[in-house]
Amino acid sequence: MPTVTVDRRQASLWFGASIEPIGWKPQDPWDPIAGDYPARDGWIRLHTNAPHHRAAAERVLGRHSDKIGMAHAVAGWTKSELEAAVVEAGGCAAEMRSITEWVAHPQGRAVSSEPIVHLRSRRDETKHTDWVPTQSRPLAGIRVLDLTRVLAGPVATRFLAAYGAEVLRIDPPDWDEPGIVPEVTLGKRCARLDLKVLEERDRFEVLLAGADVLVHGYRPGALDRLGYDEARRRVISPGLVDISLNAYGWTGPWTGRRGFDSLIQMSSGIADAGRNWKGVDRPVPLPVQALDHGTGYLLAAAAVRGLVNRRLTGGGMTAQLSLARTAAMLWEAGGGGEQTLLTPRCDADLSPTLEVTPWGNARRLSPPVVVAHAPMFWPCGASSLGSARAAWK
Repeated sequence: MPTVTVDRRQASLWFGASIEPIGWKPQDPWDPIAGDYPARDGWIRLHTNAPHHRAAAERVLGRHSDKIGMAHAVAGWTKSELEAAVVEAGGCAAEMRSITEWVAHPQGRAVSSEPIVHLRSRRDETKHTDWVPTQSRPLAGIRVLDLTRVLAGPVATRFLAAYGAEVLRIDPPDWDEPGIVPEVTLGKRCARLDLKVLEERDRFEVLLAGADVLVHGYRPGALDRLGYDEARRRVISPGLVDISLNAYGWTGPWTGRRGFDSLIQMSSGIADAGRNWKGVDRPVPLPVQALDHGTGYLLAAAAVRGLVNRRLTGGGMTAQLSLARTAAMLWEAGGGGEQTLLTPRCDADLSPTLEVTPWGNARRLSPPVVVAHAPMFWPCGASSLGSARAAWK
């Protein structure tokens, strides 16, 4: 068994931004009106980074060009009524709840009963594969089809690419996340397909048939409505390692609710706990999107477990994870006692290797994990969405 070492400082830094641009600046990932707002009876967060999510919030609250105008509109609502109205309109919002309120909430109770990683082996199907892991590049020869966006899923597939997996990310024709792309497309190729177009569906099915791992973060039922439910995916790709992620968990009334790390921190009591700890009267979330990053590494671990299982049995595997269950795991773990604050990132934390990207040169943080005889590295730098063909190499 090879020795595995995790550098705690580097791992912590990777939970933030890993890229250091040279002479250029990434776009701000946050929409101008995304953020926390005081309602009549407490705080609520609006997540408006995607244009259709902003449009949904503005259908409820009116159009606003800045947070000042939006704050006036929010102030007239109770937090629970506004959360319900924005969600009903197809948007993303979360009122700030305490941990006591969350564990008593039907969704909080449901999530607490779920496993952190729900694994199911499928030995009724097999996939012929020539994959033989090598000591130096253990995932070389593995194909990962990445149907994920901000942020947990892309973190997972970025990690798999670091150990040799061929990662092909597929986005819809109109999707972009310019503030995040330089961070999460490291080591991947990125293509676009419209799964409502017959010819592009055919191309997707060819890709899926050739994939060893599928990682997807669509809400439950979304792929089903496109004609690619779990049964269909298994027909197209027997023996597939099928890894899925959602926001609020796989059981309970909020299974299909849209959500992101910052919203889960509001719902689950994390932002309120930070408020109490700091002694202020506003939400205080974690300093990084730890639910996204933590869940991302769990997704990657589940994918590797599935590949090992398939190598031993020939059968596929499914795994389900959620941001809300990761939040519950953090609560269950409790505090870590006295901790030394990280000193700011410095040049010594960065890899000396220059990364070439479409936006300009950059440097990355040094890898946070060392596996004996298997260096963690990416064969190519970050790439822009839609820059590659929708085809395996």
